Amino acid sequence: MKSFEVTGGNKLSGVIVPQGAKNEALQVICAVLLTSEEVIISNIPDILDVRLLIVILAELGVKVRRINEDTYSFIADEIAIERLTDPLFHQKANQLRGSVMIAGPLLARFKKSFIPKPGGDKIGRRRMDTHIVGFEQLGVKASYEYGLGYYNLTTDGLVGSSLLLDEPSVTGTANIVMAAVMAKGTTTIYNAACEPYVQQLCLMLNSMGARISGIKSNLLTIEGVTSLKGCTHRLLPDMIEVGSFIGLAAMTGSGLRIKDAGTEHLGVIPEKFRQLGIHLTIEGDDIIVEEQSLYEVQNYLDGSVLTIYDHPWPGLTPDLLSVLLVVATQAKGSVLIHQKMFESRLFFVDKLIDMGARIILCDPHRATVIGLERQQKLRGISMSSPDIRAGVALLIAAMSAEGKSIIHNIEQIDRGYQNLDVRLNALGASIKRIES
Repeated sequence: MKSFEVTGGNKLSGVIVPQGAKNEALQVICAVLLTSEEVIISNIPDILDVRLLIVILAELGVKVRRINEDTYSFIADEIAIERLTDPLFHQKANQLRGSVMIAGPLLARFKKSFIPKPGGDKIGRRRMDTHIVGFEQLGVKASYEYGLGYYNLTTDGLVGSSLLLDEPSVTGTANIVMAAVMAKGTTTIYNAACEPYVQQLCLMLNSMGARISGIKSNLLTIEGVTSLKGCTHRLLPDMIEVGSFIGLAAMTGSGLRIKDAGTEHLGVIPEKFRQLGIHLTIEGDDIIVEEQSLYEVQNYLDGSVLTIYDHPWPGLTPDLLSVLLVVATQAKGSVLIHQKMFESRLFFVDKLIDMGARIILCDPHRATVIGLERQQKLRGISMSSPDIRAGVALLIAAMSAEGKSIIHNIEQIDRGYQNLDVRLNALGASIKRIES
């Protein structure tokens, strides 16, 4: 096990470039299973979750070739579908929630697949109903293998249907779309997720020969085709990393330029940081975060306390609430953070309270933050990273704190952030990777 030893209080300066989008990578890499032709994907982040998914595909028979540091070639012309029943394969797939998205492509091409028990972050319930019900409406028979903990999926042939999703699930939408592109007839998906990553997946599939319309909306129309061809595709910059860098600059009182940030795909993210009083400007495709000695939370027009909450796109992604909460700890003013989607995601705030933050955990979904106004620094402590996003939020807190902090379980951070310690040290941080 490795840990970070963080010496806080250093100001950062310079330019940082965000990695490719983790959440998009997990979707589009699964999509290579839809064709026997070569698919080349670039700007792939070198992180644990993506590496594991590539290993899972390779074990299914996908020919994987690394062209350069961030570009891979995938050829899925000889898939060993029998590997789906191998318990060792299930064990590996269970480690990664993104592995559920192999189901749609395999059903489309091979009429069988499975959905493993969801892995990844322990942030609350992550049900599979949207995936399973959607597949069933396309003509899939699903049975749950209780002893093995996965759904077995088979079909005599996918048939287009009119679907109304019970929730705008991102992975559910992606999975159903990848199945429907080769279903017979037309499929409509209403209440579909429309995050930029889903948009990118749809654009990639269209470049492969799919017929998807309504991209960027919550109503997708898919005319089924019999086969798909190869393509080249480039991932967007990771919006969660962009938001993390904005929060890091604010908490450490630093000025940073975030280069090639994919600003047209950030939605309300810049505005949410502005609501906390962060001064930032957009220059071309770069974000410039100003050095500030103090930032003040904006109240609503009637003077009531600001509430920041997650919401399906184009609302705020839940992945950034942890970072926004940490940033609020040093603001002037108070804010209510409302995490609607996952009931365990705010449980990391006990570490922030131990560091000296003034936070009231109202219930599993809501926390009130009373800003310290930089009158009192957070203090370094020893803590453990519970999930990817909370781990980065704790790292940001540690970098602004007085003294040294130790963050254990940093494999969680490595799952979503590429060489984060190296890149931040280049800006002036003091982060050492040590053995626990």
